Amino acid sequence: MLDDQGELALTATLPSDAAARTAATRPGGKSPVDRQALSARLLGSAAKKSYDPVVDIDWTAPIPEDLYGLSPEWSTLYGTPLWETLDHVQRVRLTIHEYCSISGIGIWFEHLLMQLVLRDIYGDDPAQPHVQWALTEIADECRHSVMFARTAQTFGAPSYGPPPALLKLGKAYAARADGPAAYAAILVAEEILDIFQRDLMKDERVQPLTRATSQIHVVEEARHMRFARDEVARRTPELSRWQLRKHRTLVAACAAIVAENLVQPQVYASVGLDPKEARAAARANEHYNAKLREASSGLVSFLREVGLIGGPSERLWKRAGLL
Repeated sequence: MLDDQGELALTATLPSDAAARTAATRPGGKSPVDRQALSARLLGSAAKKSYDPVVDIDWTAPIPEDLYGLSPEWSTLYGTPLWETLDHVQRVRLTIHEYCSISGIGIWFEHLLMQLVLRDIYGDDPAQPHVQWALTEIADECRHSVMFARTAQTFGAPSYGPPPALLKLGKAYAARADGPAAYAAILVAEEILDIFQRDLMKDERVQPLTRATSQIHVVEEARHMRFARDEVARRTPELSRWQLRKHRTLVAACAAIVAENLVQPQVYASVGLDPKEARAAARANEHYNAKLREASSGLVSFLREVGLIGGPSERLWKRAGLL
């Protein structure tokens, strides 16, 4: 879906999994770097390598009928009796709709994250590198939202946005979360998707469109996660005991909401399954739960190190299946 030069450029900028994990954890919980120096480096990186999905993806390319929307092992039903009842055509269709649901929830969460970042820099000196980086990050998220929306359109599937109750809850979160909780929310959404999309972009069984969108997202979100980790590491030690409990609860609630809502139940109707029955099977699917725990293990370690996981709120992480 990317042209040859774009494909080569993306491949050249993507670190190995081991290098990516090392780079992501380098700031540590207690050693944040200079904020403005980091922001300046991220701005330079963005200037050298950023993408416009409207231009860089070939939206007119045909959609292969036999390729999955996401790696089958990442399907919420993989390994369940319901999965065994589906033929290959149904499995392809299910995984395409699952990817569009995850992308649709991603759009919703990106809208929230943009609000959090804008609120955080409101009134700051725009000449400061951290403000210019925040605006660059928001511009990235705008392009990502358009990219995911066009992906669902191209696949001929809905974007599967969140239900009204979750939209209302998200608005409340965006209005109240700040400081470490705001940037930890960015990490909750993006770090889990990062591991997920690194798997997809390398899987030749997966649709070219899925792989192209995953590659672009991985490259650009690496910078967002780098900045967010540093903000969390810098700000969490400044919290009072009461504030720490509040931020722990906000982050845990965010993690539970994200994990629970990546794939909306209407997805299962696309292959003739009963949404309630399939949703129950997905929740009980230990294979899928293990994939989520694996994807979130680096995030969990980091948040525990800085103190944002602990106390009563830890029960929410366990309930979400991320511990």
